[in-house]
Amino acid sequence: MASEVTFTDLFADTRVSAVHLEMRDGYILDDPAFIGWRETGRVDLDDEESREWRALVREAVGRGVTVRRARIVSEPVSDYIRFEHAITAQHNIAAGEVVRWLPRRLTTSVALPGNDYWLFDGRTLLVNHFSGDSDWTGMEIEPDPEAVELCARAFEAVWDRAIPHEDYRPA
Repeated sequence: MASEVTFTDLFADTRVSAVHLEMRDGYILDDPAFIGWRETGRVDLDDEESREWRALVREAVGRGVTVRRARIVSEPVSDYIRFEHAITAQHNIAAGEVVRWLPRRLTTSVALPGNDYWLFDGRTLLVNHFSGDSDWTGMEIEPDPEAVELCARAFEAVWDRAIPHEDYRPA
């Protein structure tokens, strides 16, 4: 029996690029890091999951992989987006990601897929699924070439319009 490909496997097999499009205004709202930040204004990114993420990205970037993340956000932003913005420099960018933000009002002319996704080397599409309450419910590899093409075009259209992290101020 063949084993299921993991997210880590996909990252390890990537040679040129990994792009991630996030379109929700909240993710896993019971995340202890988010709850702690909301209560104290501080977050500890030295937990095992955060360290593993940064190591995964650093390793890929060290192999020459470009890792880009674009976030489409409603404005005024949600508390969760404020949290993400607050940790992006020390969590995502410090690991080697390039991050941009796009206010949702600027996406009207962009054809967007219905789900967040990762696209590896422009050909392997990993779709993330979430519940209405923002809990992660799973992921799947989407083999449809039309879906891959839609997501590739959507990401580049968002990226071209988006604001670099260092210049974006959450409204």
